[in-house]
Amino acid sequence: MLNQGIGSWPARRARKTPDRTAVVHGDRTLTYRELHRRVLRLAHGLRALGVTSGDRIAYLGPNHPAFLETLFAAGALGAVFVPLNTRLAAPELAYNLSDSGSVVLVHAPEQAEAARAAADGAGVRHRISLEGPAGPGDDALAYEELPAGAADEPMDVAVRPEDPCMIMYTSGTTGRPKGAVLSHGNIIWNSVNVLVDTDLGADEVTLVVAPLFHTGALNMTCLPTLLKGGQVVLLAAFDADLVLDTVERRRVTYLFGVPTMYDAMAARPRWAATDLSSLRTLNCGGAPVPARTIAAYTDRGLAFSQGYGMTEASPGVLFLDREQTAAKAGSAGVPHFFTDTRIVRPDGSDTAPGERGEVLVQGPHTMTGYWNRPHDTAAAAFTDGDWLRTGDIARTDADGYAYIVDRVKDMYVSGGENVYPAEVEDALLDHPAVAECAVIGIPDPVWGEVGRAVVVLKPEARAGEEDILGHLRGRLAKYKIPKSVVLTGGLPRTASGKIVKSAVRDTFAGDPAEHPQP
Repeated sequence: MLNQGIGSWPARRARKTPDRTAVVHGDRTLTYRELHRRVLRLAHGLRALGVTSGDRIAYLGPNHPAFLETLFAAGALGAVFVPLNTRLAAPELAYNLSDSGSVVLVHAPEQAEAARAAADGAGVRHRISLEGPAGPGDDALAYEELPAGAADEPMDVAVRPEDPCMIMYTSGTTGRPKGAVLSHGNIIWNSVNVLVDTDLGADEVTLVVAPLFHTGALNMTCLPTLLKGGQVVLLAAFDADLVLDTVERRRVTYLFGVPTMYDAMAARPRWAATDLSSLRTLNCGGAPVPARTIAAYTDRGLAFSQGYGMTEASPGVLFLDREQTAAKAGSAGVPHFFTDTRIVRPDGSDTAPGERGEVLVQGPHTMTGYWNRPHDTAAAAFTDGDWLRTGDIARTDADGYAYIVDRVKDMYVSGGENVYPAEVEDALLDHPAVAECAVIGIPDPVWGEVGRAVVVLKPEARAGEEDILGHLRGRLAKYKIPKSVVLTGGLPRTASGKIVKSAVRDTFAGDPAEHPQP
C-alpha cells in the first residue's frame, strides 16, 4: 500500500481479520470488514466535498463510531484530523477551528448549537451533523448521506509516516491553546510502545469511556487495540454503574481512566458484588494516583498500572508495570520501550538519583511541533533540537523509577483535565471590577485539584464570588472555572512586578476564613 499511515489500518485489518468485531456502541456492532467499508465510503464522500490531502477535518462529539470513522477517513485521504473537546465553550472551539484552518466540522447533534456558533466565521466550509440538519435554516449536511451515497472503490493515497496525522490542542500557558502536531509515525510508535509494555492481545475487549478527544483514551487504549485486532467498546459518557455493568456484561479485559473515575466506581454499593474477573489490565493516568485508589483495586485482586505522559508525546512517556504497583507505589514507572528520558537541572546536566529536575523525553512518538508556531516549537518545546521538554519535575530512585513531584509551569489537573491558570486569569481580567488576579490549584477529594481565584478588585468596585464566577460561564469550559474566590487587597510580587505564584499558594490555599481580606 502507498498509505503507510493509520488511515490504512481498517483496510489492513479487513484483509487480515474481516469478521472479528472491531467496535461496539450500544447495541450496534461493526466488524473490521464493515468498519473498512464505512471508512472508505466516508472518505469518498469527503473527497466529493473537495477535501484533499493536507486539509484539516475537525470532530466534535462524545465517544461514537463516527469519531473513529472520521479519523480513519481523514487518514485515508491524507487529511489531518482535529479532535475537539466537547467541554469547551463556543469561543474556544472557534479559536481551535480557525487556528487549525479546519475546512470540515463533523459534530454530534447535542453539539449542534456550539458547532454552528463556532463554525460561523472560522472558515469552515462544511458542517456535518450525525443526525442531519436540526431544522429549517440549518445548513448542516447529514453524516450518513456521505457513506450511503459514495462508492466503495479502493483508495490508496500516498501517506508517509512523517506526514501529519492529527492536531491535538493543549491549553496554553499564555492564554491560548497550542495545537500539537502528531504524525502518523508518532501514533504508530506510541501504539507499538503500548502493545509491548501493556501486552495487549488479539482477544482484547477494551472499554473506552474516557473521552476520545483526549490523547489517553484515543492513543493509549483505543488505537492500540484496533491495531492489534481487538474489540473496542465505546461509552458516550462516564457513569460508574454503567461502566461496572458493561465490564460484567461485555467481559471487558482492558480499562483506562483517571483517578476520579476509578474512585467513583469503587464507591458504588454494587462494587463488591460486581464480577470483575475478566479484567486483565487497569490503566490510570491524567493525574497522580492516590494510594487509596490503588488499594481499592488491588484488594479485589486486580492489577493496577499507571503511567505518565503528555499530549506532545502522543502521549506515553513513563509506565509502571502492574507487577511493580505495590513495590513502587507512587512512581510513574520507567520509560516506555522505545522511549528515552532524562531528568535535568536548570543548566541541562543530568540529576543524580533522588535529586529533582525537569523531565525531558526523546523518541519516535514525540510531536513534530506546534501547529504554525515555530517559535514555540523551537524555544519552548524542545531543547538541543531533539529532547522534548515536559515542564514537569521528577526524581528517580536508585532503580531508575521516576516520581513526578511538581510542575515547572503552574498547571494543575482537575478530574484528569489540564488547567492552565493564565487562560483563566485572562478571562477574569475582562471583568470590569477585577484589577488583578491569580488562579491556583488546591486539593479536592473528588477532582484531585480544583481552581481557586485570588482576586484584587479595582478601587471602589464591588463584586462577590457568584458575580465573578458567573462572568466565566459561557467563556470557559466548566472544568476551568474555579470553585472558589478569595478577595484580597494585593498579591505577592517580585521586585520586577511579577506575581509570585508559590507565595500565592502558600498564603491562599488554606481555609478562606484565614486569608487576608481587603
